[in-house]
Amino acid sequence: MASALSLFRRWVVDYFNRHDDEAARSFATPAYTLRIGDAVLAGRDESWLPAVAEQMRLFPGLGMTVHQTLAGDGWVAAWFSEHGASKGRVASWSGVALYFSDGERLTGCVAQEDYLTRRRQLRSGLADAVDPPAPAPWDVEVQPRNASAEEAVRRWLEGDWPPAEAAVRCDDEHITRTPLRFQVRRSELDVLKSSGSDVAFHALQHGVYLGGFEGVSCDGADAHMHVNGLVRVEGGRVVSGRLIRDRAGLRAALQKGASA
Repeated sequence: MASALSLFRRWVVDYFNRHDDEAARSFATPAYTLRIGDAVLAGRDESWLPAVAEQMRLFPGLGMTVHQTLAGDGWVAAWFSEHGASKGRVASWSGVALYFSDGERLTGCVAQEDYLTRRRQLRSGLADAVDPPAPAPWDVEVQPRNASAEEAVRRWLEGDWPPAEAAVRCDDEHITRTPLRFQVRRSELDVLKSSGSDVAFHALQHGVYLGGFEGVSCDGADAHMHVNGLVRVEGGRVVSGRLIRDRAGLRAALQKGASA
């Protein structure tokens, strides 16, 4: 049996940072499926590997730094950054992903990456700094599930954006100081995992866009948004964490609706 954490270590070290598809085939099932935003890339060789290969073609020296990991039975979650140069311009962008295993190989992943911040850096020619790496990402201890912490996250995700907690970092808002404003009407949580006081999740939120995108003048439009997060719960409430939302997908959907 292989832990999900050990498999994810191979994902980062052997596959992604070496750009080695054969390594991926050794630890991912043929049916491996990536869900990212509204996209579903089903099939290791048919969809997932070709999609990543295209990104690596655009960023020939693309690498990954892991900032935090959280693990449980059959799953692992990570906050990471990808970084590299494309046509002479450098960018770094964060993501939060949850990976699942069958005890032998990885079976799939639900991820969000902050593609809007990548676009901002490539346009400006100014790269953001990469956050510090986790000192021991492959040695985190699995803690018991914490149902009360999970319930606190369920309640918290019914709130609006931006969040009230200053220590919850969303996308690149700590850099741009331009928050996305989104009124949440309903949250669908399809992945919710805890290890002690730390909780990882993926949610699809339905609500109303209230502003925050430059050049998008459709405040009040109904919309949905995917959210991945790694958060800390103390005293029955979320106190800190790292969240990545599918802002690129939300922006594209709003622009499409405005032009329809």
